[in-house]
Amino acid sequence: MSESNLLGDYVRARRELVTPEQVGIPVSGVRRVPGLRREEVAMLAGISADYYLRLEQGRDRNPSAQVLESLARVLRLDDDATAYLLRLGADKPRRRRRRPRKETVPASVAQLVATLPLPAYVEGRYFDVLAANALATALSPRLTAGANRLRDVFLDPAEQALHPDWENAAGGMVAGFRESVGTDTDDPRFIELVGELSLASPLFSRLWARHDVEACEGAAKLIDHPQVGGLRLHRERLGVGGASGQTLVVFHPDPGTDDADRLALLASAVSELAPVRPRG
Repeated sequence: MSESNLLGDYVRARRELVTPEQVGIPVSGVRRVPGLRREEVAMLAGISADYYLRLEQGRDRNPSAQVLESLARVLRLDDDATAYLLRLGADKPRRRRRRPRKETVPASVAQLVATLPLPAYVEGRYFDVLAANALATALSPRLTAGANRLRDVFLDPAEQALHPDWENAAGGMVAGFRESVGTDTDDPRFIELVGELSLASPLFSRLWARHDVEACEGAAKLIDHPQVGGLRLHRERLGVGGASGQTLVVFHPDPGTDDADRLALLASAVSELAPVRPRG
């Protein structure tokens, strides 16, 4: 990861993932590089090969939106990835590296999470778990304040076992993490987390090098729970007002289904374990 050449790193990574066949270039003989050559991207985007080379090398960091949109078309980027590319090319002053910023959940949101009858937690910008209720922790013991979703999914076998297709889930999480961070890569928390996972997980390192970008949105999730069995739950992601980068994540089943019954059974077990409070 090169913090000083985010734009160049991104277009190079995406170039290597596009095959000549996908853009209608005939192939003959052995090609030395994966994906497209630089001059092929330049030709298809309608810019000079020298100018494209300067972009990849970081010698020109402020291309026009028209050039970036042309590159997005050639590199077959979707809407989320195109928006990310445009942010990378935006003219902005170089900032000094900041001190770590502590993310604090608003008190009213923490109270809401604690009282919701569904598994719920608050996730920070770098996928740290900032608050979680008891039912979320029962769904996964790693859903507890102080944990990090990326670290657990890539490094904890118990967390991986909860997800029947955990490698695909991990890929989506990395793409969502890159979208969440955007160009704000000078935060020590980001640098520490990416460095740790790149060294500890070959899968993370491989996925991070792809530079995939995907908005973090709601989706159906399959969970293989060791106590209640398979669960198909909807995961909703709601931005927390007044707390930039924080997201309230809530899981809920379709009413009247076996999944709803299994989640109710899990909630009942949590309720039985809750301490009895004396009446005031």
